[in-house]
Amino acid sequence: MNVGDKAPDFTLKDLHGESWNLSEHSGKVVVLLFYPGDDTPVCTAQLCSVRDNWSQYQKTGAEVVGISTDSVGSHKSFADKYSLTLKLLSDENGDVVADYGMKSWLPGRSARGVVVIGKDGKIAYHKVQTLSLFRPSDDEVLAAIAAAS
Repeated sequence: MNVGDKAPDFTLKDLHGESWNLSEHSGKVVVLLFYPGDDTPVCTAQLCSVRDNWSQYQKTGAEVVGISTDSVGSHKSFADKYSLTLKLLSDENGDVVADYGMKSWLPGRSARGVVVIGKDGKIAYHKVQTLSLFRPSDDEVLAAIAAAS
């Protein structure tokens, strides 16, 4: 997956069990925040930071979603526990993780990474954190969104 490539379409279930389809958001900037797992220290810090800066994300007009290989039920519990504001999508089979180059060295998990898809449906930003202990800063993600807008 490289910058400039057409983003592969996909459909995943959100934390309420409802289908979320990438192609339904064409014409908008879409941000995919891949993370290894619900309710783990670094992932919790990352997604709570997104929650705390949610008004800045909303101002961009981008559709921002989190993706991990955890189940819909796990996402629901995690979101409820921390009052998370973004949609969490369940990729239990890891197909989207694989398609977007986010496979982790941990079996069955996603790497931590960010993909920003421009309004034209092409990858505008793609970054995989080589060490999952470090999370992308909100400023970095917001700058990538601004560059894709």
